[in-house]
Amino acid sequence: MSSKVNLFICLFILHLCAAASVRGHNIGIYEIKKGDFSVKVTNFGARIISVLLPDKYGKIGDVVLGYDTIEEYKNDTSSFGAIVGRVANRIGGAQFTLNGTLYKLIANDGNNTIHGGSKGFSHVIWKVSKYEKDGSNPHITLIYHSADGEQGFPGDLLVSVTYALKDPYKLSVVMKAKALNKATPVNLAQHTYWNIGGHTSGDILSNVIQIFASQITLVDQHLIPTGALSTVKNTAYDFLEPRKVGSQINKLQNGYDINYALDSSAKMKHVAIVYDKKSGRVMDLQASARGVQFYTANSLIKKGKGGYVYQPHAALCLETQGFPDAVNHPNFPSTIVTPGKNYVHKMLYTFSIKKY
Repeated sequence: MSSKVNLFICLFILHLCAAASVRGHNIGIYEIKKGDFSVKVTNFGARIISVLLPDKYGKIGDVVLGYDTIEEYKNDTSSFGAIVGRVANRIGGAQFTLNGTLYKLIANDGNNTIHGGSKGFSHVIWKVSKYEKDGSNPHITLIYHSADGEQGFPGDLLVSVTYALKDPYKLSVVMKAKALNKATPVNLAQHTYWNIGGHTSGDILSNVIQIFASQITLVDQHLIPTGALSTVKNTAYDFLEPRKVGSQINKLQNGYDINYALDSSAKMKHVAIVYDKKSGRVMDLQASARGVQFYTANSLIKKGKGGYVYQPHAALCLETQGFPDAVNHPNFPSTIVTPGKNYVHKMLYTFSIKKY
């Protein structure tokens, strides 16, 4: 059978699966569980909607922000827990040129595009392709077919994410993408809002964080990268040594919302470590991406789970990613994926307890 026929059959099957899901509103909630460690996911936006684990007293708590109902996620504008794409973060002017063709995107952040457009991957129904709730290998894999021209992006793209629980208290996230017929930018990010003290514990300003990056990508007033990198030394962005999130936040206009260029060149890089003294919980993040967006939920005001109202700085996001607006900055590491060369983005969260 020819490769063209294979491609046609693949696209046809994906189209039928996507159409069936939309027609049937086939949205569900799926739990993966290992002992007293559990994660709940919905296939609407491939979102993490809860992470339950013990604190230093053995009390189980939910450490991610979210909602009680799927309807609230449908109306969500904060990307709670979602896989965002086709291109996470911002694209300046909502356009880019690739192989001599100008592509105009859906602008949903002033004149710019953010997180894939007005209907990015966070607001579509993904198909569950594999699911094992518990046992030795709890995991779930979700897939989505992004059509040529969706939100202005070129080419058909097959995307997947696998969430898996590992021993002890480890959450693995593996995002993959395959360009089926055209070169296209791909930059997927996992957008969970973390408060490891518990989602109702207030702000995260007393959390101690260390970020393994000595440079940031400078941005203009619209948070679009200028193309330049700048050292964090002697600035409020310096977390090379552990310190409280709020220790210098008052030096910034709104709070943290910036991409860090990670120092390591290893395949799996140390990204950040977060520690909450009150609960004793520690979150250690590693990833294969070149950058991480550190965001402190600066303008957040949302009624969340159980009616609890989340306020500004109620959580932090560590969105590992390619550099923002890389399609418009040739000096940034490329985010272009071509047919035959697959995209893989791995993350590993390791949770632990300090009892002192």
